[in-house]
Amino acid sequence: MTLATRAGARLLTCRLAATNALIEAGTVNQHRFDVVILGAGAAGLMAAIEAGRRGRRVVVLERAERPGKKILISGGGRCNFTNLHTRPDNFLSANPHFAKSALARYTPADFIALVERHGIAWHEKTLGQLFCDSSAQQIVDLLMTECAQAGVRVIAGTAVSEVRRDDSSGVFTLVAGNDLFTAPALVVATGGLSIAKMGATGFGYEIARQFSVPIEPCRPALVPLVLAGAERDQFVDLAGVSAPVVVSAGKPSFKEKMLFTHRGLSGPAILQISSYWKSPEAIRIDWAPGEKLLAGLRSPHARRDAAAMKAALRAELPVRLADRLLDVAAPTSWTNRALDDLERRLHGWTFRPNGTEGYEKAEVTAGGVSTGALSAQTMECRTVPGLYFIGEVVDVTGHLGGFNFQWAWASGAAAGRAM
Repeated sequence: MTLATRAGARLLTCRLAATNALIEAGTVNQHRFDVVILGAGAAGLMAAIEAGRRGRRVVVLERAERPGKKILISGGGRCNFTNLHTRPDNFLSANPHFAKSALARYTPADFIALVERHGIAWHEKTLGQLFCDSSAQQIVDLLMTECAQAGVRVIAGTAVSEVRRDDSSGVFTLVAGNDLFTAPALVVATGGLSIAKMGATGFGYEIARQFSVPIEPCRPALVPLVLAGAERDQFVDLAGVSAPVVVSAGKPSFKEKMLFTHRGLSGPAILQISSYWKSPEAIRIDWAPGEKLLAGLRSPHARRDAAAMKAALRAELPVRLADRLLDVAAPTSWTNRALDDLERRLHGWTFRPNGTEGYEKAEVTAGGVSTGALSAQTMECRTVPGLYFIGEVVDVTGHLGGFNFQWAWASGAAAGRAM
């Protein structure tokens, strides 16, 4: 046993002793349920609804002062609540097959039906992304209404300090101040490490470690990339300039808009590829997918000079970007070979990011509780009966565009229907 493990064991022993003393003194409030869910986000509330509909006594404990805080800021405040084109290959995981079962049993059509039953108007923005016409608050209201109708109790502003399980009875006990919550089923829906200002913590991973549940390495995903050195110096003053591109990192590629920032690169294309990018790899940018930028300069009577080349690039790219690319990569001659080399570079421009903007700017956390430890049908831990992990805390990460919400709905429904 390591020093850290021994220290953790001593701390847990002290906590247990303190809790037992409070119980014996009669100064704690004990609450018994069939299911305790940690986290009143998308996944946790969906699991609560499904379990409550099945007659289970369910309580959802949320450490933030209100439920659904991350839902409220999603989609620019309008909540990109699902994607019509959801498929298993829209998700990253150490086991790419794990999400198939849950996604097949709770589909975008299922959530759309729920949205329409509550009279919420919605629209498709692009690429199958569905948003509320009005506000993300409508989705939170929907979930809270469904919880109320299912008899679910949601308690916000409740920080759980201790989780333990009685091996003989299989009952979990959670300590929150002077309150004890007990249940034979515990659902961990605490999310990942992304956006700490919204209350994100690593508590779900701590619970996994406490019960010896393996965790895949975590990293920020759907996050802007940072440039350094000459690359940053060459492009930093283009902050605010965007262009439709194809960006790739190895085999994965995405065709969407890219945006220059004061620190590096962002926009949907970059956020998508960031989930796959690993330092110190380079990413590749095709500035004009499907276009031959310099084709006009190849005709026999075409002018071949800097002005003609600048005009050709400006015809397809934002002016400031076109000028900067030529500043960095202008050919030293006007031969066909030089034009071919520049054309290839413009369709395979490389950046080598220095890193990401971290969890503060990441929309989600990649990695997490290993899917190898969970049932794909129920989200229950294979080695700890009654313990479930759902949503972002699990090693399933969706692409940008409503896919992570669909995973939350699907994994929550799978767990809720199993308890």
